[in-house]
Amino acid sequence: MCIGVPMQVIEAGPYWAWCQGPGDPTQVDTRLLGEQRPGTWLLVFQGAAREVLSEDRARLVLDALAALRAAAAGEPFDHLFADLVGREPQLPEFLRKP
Repeated sequence: MCIGVPMQVIEAGPYWAWCQGPGDPTQVDTRLLGEQRPGTWLLVFQGAAREVLSEDRARLVLDALAALRAAAAGEPFDHLFADLVGREPQLPEFLRKP
């Protein structure tokens, strides 16, 4: 299984970017997306950027990854899903019965 990690560009070149995510800054391959500006959020899989994210979407993914770590450690994680509190989860449109 491969999990994408949101990272923010801090320095960029034509085929790479130094990005800050959880942990130390990492050099990321950006050939699939092209050159990116500092401040841009990227979804990175195994060292390669695959998608440009909004800051809000990046925060949601980072919270979900933090919730996985908390659940594995037996710690509470409900606070990391503030966007789901007070509502029932909804299936994507293509999975709903016609």
